[in-house]
Amino acid sequence: MPALIEVVSVINAAPSVVFDLTLDVDVHTASLPASRETATTSTGRRQLVLGDEVTFHARHFGLAWRMTSRITAYERPYRFVDEQTRGPFRALRHEHQFQDFDGVRTQMTDRMTISAPLGPLGVVVTWALVAPYLRRLLMQRAAHITYLAQAHEP
Repeated sequence: MPALIEVVSVINAAPSVVFDLTLDVDVHTASLPASRETATTSTGRRQLVLGDEVTFHARHFGLAWRMTSRITAYERPYRFVDEQTRGPFRALRHEHQFQDFDGVRTQMTDRMTISAPLGPLGVVVTWALVAPYLRRLLMQRAAHITYLAQAHEP
């Protein structure tokens, strides 16, 4: 049974600003300093677009993690999706939506669906530990993007 994590933030910045910050791998890694995350892109560019892959290396739960995701949908500045192609989950799909309120405010919604490996044990670990942990990481990343986006706006 997949776990669904959703985090909604309202940011005082235009959707295009928020969208671009969210696809910047340097912004992503800077938002999670405790995990010492690094990111390597398939193209060498730091700003991701449709079809790009990015491999993240980080420490979570005291363990080294490696995950590669691909941008599988891209509708600037309203929506994009990244999906795990290699990594610790049976499946991970992360949909990012950006709703324009009035040209100066954006509702950013992170909707992540994860399916656990390891059968029933993996499901229990995912629901009890991994999903709440990922929710906190998404909230931390959203706060960082909010700070940068609002500092960027005049």
